Amino acid sequence: MQPKLRLNLGSGLNKREGFINVDKFAYGQPDRLMDLEQTPWDFPDNSVAEVVLNHTLEHLGKEVETFFAIMQELYRVCENGARIEINVPHPRHRDFMNDPTHVRIITPELLNLFSKKLCLEWQKMGAANSPLALYLNVDFEVVSSVINVEPTYLRQMQSGKLSEEQLLEMVELYNNIGKEYRIILQPVK
Repeated sequence: MQPKLRLNLGSGLNKREGFINVDKFAYGQPDRLMDLEQTPWDFPDNSVAEVVLNHTLEHLGKEVETFFAIMQELYRVCENGARIEINVPHPRHRDFMNDPTHVRIITPELLNLFSKKLCLEWQKMGAANSPLALYLNVDFEVVSSVINVEPTYLRQMQSGKLSEEQLLEMVELYNNIGKEYRIILQPVK
């Protein structure tokens, strides 16, 4: 039995030891040149134990069908319980807004649409959420989600000037407070 693969998708200049570093552009000298928007990917079914998408997913799938195909490929190549680390800029932060190559907002709420468990719960409730997991026959669970905030606001919370609840409310209301989402996703098969 071959060892399971570890993929660093969209590696750019941030290559990781022990991973297959994959990128569309040769400038970062990836281990494999590959356009992630072109499917199917050249990895076998259920062959991947770990994926890193570090500031990559927000660049992919401007067209909805392309984004869906990427999510289906991610599901296909990952084994049950694989660890998928997704780091993306917060959509209300200048890091997201000022980069013209950012084509899609990625949030934990978006990724929840790919959970069969949640889609079935919403269906029972008569909710209007798009049951993407059911449409696309994929199943992902958001294992964890953390919002990194700008250091100025983090220091205010740590010093007691802001409560965690106040800070989270500010992240929802104002720009440039929440800097980045760090999400762990896991396929369920």
